[in-house]
Amino acid sequence: MTSRMDPPDDGPTVKPLDKRARPDLTPGQRALALLVRREHSRKELTRKLVARGLTVDVVRATVERLSAEGWQDDGRFAEQLVRSRAGNGYGPLRIRAELGTHGLDRDVIAGAIDAFDCDWTRLARDLACRRFAGRFDDREVRRKAAEFLIRRGFTADQVRSATRFDPEDD
Repeated sequence: MTSRMDPPDDGPTVKPLDKRARPDLTPGQRALALLVRREHSRKELTRKLVARGLTVDVVRATVERLSAEGWQDDGRFAEQLVRSRAGNGYGPLRIRAELGTHGLDRDVIAGAIDAFDCDWTRLARDLACRRFAGRFDDREVRRKAAEFLIRRGFTADQVRSATRFDPEDD
């Protein structure tokens, strides 16, 4: 006879789960876990999955399947990266170079940059005005602004237009 205070006897006690133990995930689940956080290029996704101990053949097949199902798309990745980098004040040359490091085709890169609706000269001008408080009457300030914009990846024409204008005209 058991009293109300005694727990029922359900057999052997079960140890609590180790919070650090992870269940084994399939390659597809690992890839999706990366893709739900942010977009990845095929090259980047493949590199990360191989680094996690999966074989190259399995990873290639998994990435191909996810791409065919629409989970991974290099075009979508490129468009997202262009929006992000332009929003952070980078120019088209720098963005194009970064997209190239992700192993994207030239057509995908060109399409993503062309699809982004932005006046790059206006972006360069706004960035230079914020950074240098619109003081472009001094040659030294104009030179520093031009060097800054070139480092950020703007073309020479965009830099020239951005640094040789009157802020009062806007």
